[in-house]
Amino acid sequence: MANTKLMGLFQDPEQAAGAMTKLKEDGFPVEDLDVYSGSPFPEGSFGEHEPETRLFMFPLVGALIGFAIGLLWTAGTQISYPLVTGGKPLLSIPPMTIIMYENTMLGAIIFTVLGVLFESRLPRRKLGLYDERITEGYIGIIVDCPEERAGAAESALQSAGAEEIKKEEG
Repeated sequence: MANTKLMGLFQDPEQAAGAMTKLKEDGFPVEDLDVYSGSPFPEGSFGEHEPETRLFMFPLVGALIGFAIGLLWTAGTQISYPLVTGGKPLLSIPPMTIIMYENTMLGAIIFTVLGVLFESRLPRRKLGLYDERITEGYIGIIVDCPEERAGAAESALQSAGAEEIKKEEG
């Protein structure tokens, strides 16, 4: 069963919000509806679904990996090249903390950048369904539905006042 993507273009935000409401009333799951806009509207202005994100896990994992690398690096270096001075312990903790801290931050930063790329699904090879008028102020409502429900989605978008409806098979 193949899915079809439809995009209705709206110039008025109230019409776009009405289209989202109409699509939800017609039984389209909120996860299959998306809003494209070039203007900054507050989250949930159109009643769209806020997807769950796992971005917070990336810096945490990166920090733990960076800390472990810093610990292994400093301890490994001091054990590999032992310089016993005046009966002091072989592993000197205060200088090790500086390197461990720096590696912790470096790991968190690198994994944060990778997490943003991963959660944004970048890079994309194909742009997908899009219209250049969205950058000029139009609002696009994307509906991802089975082929047999495409007619119902199209009529819901038209009844809400869509200026144009684009279709992508896939």
